[in-house]
Amino acid sequence: MRDIARRAGVGLGTLYRHFPKREALLEALLRQSFDGLTARADELQRSSSPEQALAAWLREIVAVTHNYRGAIAPMVAAISEPDSALHASCVSMKAAGTALLVRAQAEGKARTDIDGTDLFALVSALAWLHDQPSFASRADHLSDVIADAILSGR
Repeated sequence: MRDIARRAGVGLGTLYRHFPKREALLEALLRQSFDGLTARADELQRSSSPEQALAAWLREIVAVTHNYRGAIAPMVAAISEPDSALHASCVSMKAAGTALLVRAQAEGKARTDIDGTDLFALVSALAWLHDQPSFASRADHLSDVIADAILSGR
């Protein structure tokens, strides 16, 4: 926490006043990133084809979870824990990804035998791969394989 305060240019007391525990700081960082992914899905929904939007969002969500090593566990847990500080952000982010999937399915660009929960599980699995030293180098390739498996005609 001392290093974080120094890098942020604030005193340690100021940091602890805003974030009394490390978990509170992590939740704030994750919430900001997850809210950003929700906004990004909305942007992609308006500006890209259904398959491009879904593929781009998948790459971005896996990258975010990779940037915050260990983020996948609190993200998955927050979906089913309404009292979690991350619950609303995670539910919104999952809904945004589901909307991208549903749009691609409606236009015949994605397989119809998966839903938003399946998509979220696949994102979780891909994020887990990034956290495993023996698989990390394969994670980007496998993300493309998963995207190809979801999207028709890619």
